[in-house]
Amino acid sequence: AILAVATALVLWIYASITTSRGVAGLDVPILEGLIRLRTPTLDATLTAVTFTAGTIGMPIVALVGMTTLGLRRRSWTPVVLVATTGAVSVLLTIVGKRFVDRVRPPRVDAVPPFELSESFPSGHTLNAVAIVGVIAYLLILRRSSARARVAIALAAAVYVVLIGFTRVFLGHHWFTDVLAGLVLGVAWLALVITAHRLYLT
Repeated sequence: AILAVATALVLWIYASITTSRGVAGLDVPILEGLIRLRTPTLDATLTAVTFTAGTIGMPIVALVGMTTLGLRRRSWTPVVLVATTGAVSVLLTIVGKRFVDRVRPPRVDAVPPFELSESFPSGHTLNAVAIVGVIAYLLILRRSSARARVAIALAAAVYVVLIGFTRVFLGHHWFTDVLAGLVLGVAWLALVITAHRLYLT
């Protein structure tokens, strides 16, 4: 069900940006509104936050997560799950960018350092959902307390939303790029978790 809904949403977002109608109409107003909120301190803070989900930060998160969980549980399962999830999420990002070939917001509206790749979907958001999501899932598996499970899931969700927000706030992506990255990440994460549950069964 999640995959079906995600597929429909991505097609809807893609149709919107290709016709400049629908949800894509929010891209420019949202960016313009966020530009007015910028300050040097806030820009620097959110740049540091977005770095944690970038091409250097997120591999470190994945490596630390799968190594720590693998060693503590004396199992290859966390390593396989995190590595596979991360590899495919990167592949989805690359294929999506090459296929859609969307231009990023103008550099005059962006906060350095500037991004050079295509805009759609947001790779930071997609990878954050998939990798942090699967790490959170592995943590939740070993928690018997409902409160602890909810706290882990909530922390992961807040981090993902924050990463998505930084991408638009800093002018590195349009709102619809982030929305598509979020949807694709959730779809892939759902598939990974479902496959693991079937394996356990």
